[in-house]
Amino acid sequence: MRLSIEIGRIMGIPIRLHITLLLVLPLFAYIFSTNEEFGFAGVPSESLRYLLSFTATIAIFISILLHELSHSVVALRKGLEVKSITLFLFGGLASIEDIPKNPAFEFKMALHGPLASLGIGLVLIAIHYGLLKVLGESMYNFFEIVGIINIVLFIFNMIPAFPMDGGRVLRAWLASRMSYIEATKKAVAIGQVLAVAMGIFGLLGYNPWLVLIAFFIYIGASEEGKATEMTVPLEGVRVSDLMTRDVITVPSSMSVSELVDLMLEKKHMGYPVVEDHELVGVVTFTDVQKIPHERRDEFKVRDIMTRNIISVQTDDPAEIALRLLFTHNIGHVLVMNKNHLVGIVSRTDVLRAAQILGS
Repeated sequence: MRLSIEIGRIMGIPIRLHITLLLVLPLFAYIFSTNEEFGFAGVPSESLRYLLSFTATIAIFISILLHELSHSVVALRKGLEVKSITLFLFGGLASIEDIPKNPAFEFKMALHGPLASLGIGLVLIAIHYGLLKVLGESMYNFFEIVGIINIVLFIFNMIPAFPMDGGRVLRAWLASRMSYIEATKKAVAIGQVLAVAMGIFGLLGYNPWLVLIAFFIYIGASEEGKATEMTVPLEGVRVSDLMTRDVITVPSSMSVSELVDLMLEKKHMGYPVVEDHELVGVVTFTDVQKIPHERRDEFKVRDIMTRNIISVQTDDPAEIALRLLFTHNIGHVLVMNKNHLVGIVSRTDVLRAAQILGS
């Protein structure tokens, strides 16, 4: 099941809605419609009340989209590829490939999103007070409500903890004074302390949302620390530097029982599959396990192999191979030179290299 749907493109960037957002949109609109102090419960017309509530909800997520587009514009100007922007329950995420570990650039890109939220908030609040002065009303405080929420988003995103932008701003500032890894460790530690304090405050105040956000921040900080410790040592390392060139392939016509015998002999749990000298798939022990022992002579490798080939090119950065291995939760990734299979890289190969180079 796909967890997000593409609704269009802006500047060539696919814009996606995560299923969590689709589920909470009606909930957010309902909250606005029933809240009198910070919503539209006081609007006498029921249809207008729900229209304002739904429009405010949409306006907030458009604001989040503009926040992420601000990050993306900086990346595009740097020549980086923005894979997509996804809007989900807790906000938005711009998927940007190969962000350089440059403190000045990271500081600039991280800061652009929150500044966009602050700018939107200030403009909407100015519109609200302008309408009050001229007309004596401001659409039941619509602009004020959406404006205040954008300013809250600015403040929230500037919390100096990963995965918020404030965590990246903090790391960029620290990285201008120490190594990137040390800066990340300090930023992660600060973020985790803040998360623990936030969680305790949420528990004491019986605020489950604050506890959930604290958990989200703590896990995000931990993951950022682990990812940086693995990827920074791999800078300048190419896939060709790590790959095993002696690749054992199996024909698609091989029986599954023969494949099991080969696995026992060679001690490898996965193999590229070839047919007429062309790569057509990959077969692993997980695929073999789907076939009962007594029927493995009846099935061929072509019947159980995976045709979705995940590969990298020889001159790709090792970080790309690492990302693919973890994103797809696989043990090996094939290495191609254009359309020809020339090697294979395992998760162990990449992690060992990161450990050695980082020591």
